[in-house]
Amino acid sequence: MKENVKPFAWGAHILQALSNGILLTTSDGQRVNTMTIAWGMLGIDWNLPVFITLVRTSRLSYEFLQANPQFTINVPTAQIDRRILGIAGTKSGRELDKIASLGLHLEPPERISVPGIRELPLTLECNVIYSQAQDPAAIPAKLREAYHPPHGVDLSRALNRTYHTAFYGQIVAAYIIH
Repeated sequence: MKENVKPFAWGAHILQALSNGILLTTSDGQRVNTMTIAWGMLGIDWNLPVFITLVRTSRLSYEFLQANPQFTINVPTAQIDRRILGIAGTKSGRELDKIASLGLHLEPPERISVPGIRELPLTLECNVIYSQAQDPAAIPAKLREAYHPPHGVDLSRALNRTYHTAFYGQIVAAYIIH
């Protein structure tokens, strides 16, 4: 069962949860992938409700968004197993079916082709209406060095050398999964 909600009525909750990590779920039409995000924005653009997510070009989610420009934002409404956010944020969907390995339950969507995740029940269904790659030259040097290091041997940060694309998702449905 789903309870329809107004996304902005949950705005403070969504943004607070975002600072601790929420899930971005995508699909290429065959597979579903989820990843932890802690960067994003909830707002209005072109007089439309939007969630803007930032995805590095090196991520499988980026490839899925190119193939199918839709996504869900999955937000906990109560305490969740932190292992979900840990694995979804550190393992690649290229190497691991995160949905299956974490025992997550997919919830059929209402208006798009990407499912929600029952364990993070506050769901925003989004259609990408615009995307924009970051301009590395426009990022202040201090931030560029911290978040996009040009060199180093720490392989865990190697993917951080890639930049983000902002995906503006028009929120077309919002609900809590019960």
